[in-house]
Amino acid sequence: MSGAEESDRFLLCRIGSRIGALALKDVRETMRPLPIEPLPGMPPFVLGVAIVRGFPAPIVDAARLLKPLESPAPPRISPPTARFVSLKLAGRTAALAVDAVLDIRGLGTGILADIPPLLRETGAEQMAAIGALDAQLLFVLEAARLVPEPVWSAIKASEAPA
Repeated sequence: MSGAEESDRFLLCRIGSRIGALALKDVRETMRPLPIEPLPGMPPFVLGVAIVRGFPAPIVDAARLLKPLESPAPPRISPPTARFVSLKLAGRTAALAVDAVLDIRGLGTGILADIPPLLRETGAEQMAAIGALDAQLLFVLEAARLVPEPVWSAIKASEAPA
């Protein structure tokens, strides 16, 4: 696969009622949730640390991350998380807790131009908190996109048999 083709491929995940698109080049793997050890003093979107492939990795709740800090983070209801998406961060790993992993899709330049950034509604304080925790994580999340419902519907319709 050429670099151009790889850069247009995204892992689509359900995050609450939204669809997030993570650049496939930044994804290490998807997995079932692992036990999480909470860390005191972390922002509300950091659930804690889990041991991923033998190494500690911060676990970021994608749904809480997309809520501005002014909005209280809703308590998670059962099941708390359906999947972890492990991200490549310059030799380290962090994982996003998402509700579902949906598909891997190519999103061409035309589609990408119309898709807003995943963090568009995230408050400045939250962005600063992410950057303070891990600049590489912020870089990866800034490349992610939030797929609007009409685009998601068109993607699903394109796979329907004619």
